[in-house]
Amino acid sequence: MSEIAFDSLVDGKPVSVEVNGISVCVARIGEEVFAVADTCSHSEASLSEGEISGFKIECWLHGAEFDLRTGEALTPPATQSLQKFNVKRNGNQVVVTE
Repeated sequence: MSEIAFDSLVDGKPVSVEVNGISVCVARIGEEVFAVADTCSHSEASLSEGEISGFKIECWLHGAEFDLRTGEALTPPATQSLQKFNVKRNGNQVVVTE
């Protein structure tokens, strides 16, 4: 479990947190927060260093895109989906769990 203050998250700017020893990419899109595995399923690259467009995050290394809502791989070279994490928001508190 990882706790984050909602107001510390910048809209459209991903951050990396740790949940049970796993690196997780957390992204705020408007008033919603999403969490997926931080490591690209195609290559050992941190997605929290990538760019967000709409509900997609692009891996900075080879350009693979993933849906932040589902973890689904949207474009090659990635073909495997990312693990999706549970996000609960209570006021300014965001809790991320497996």
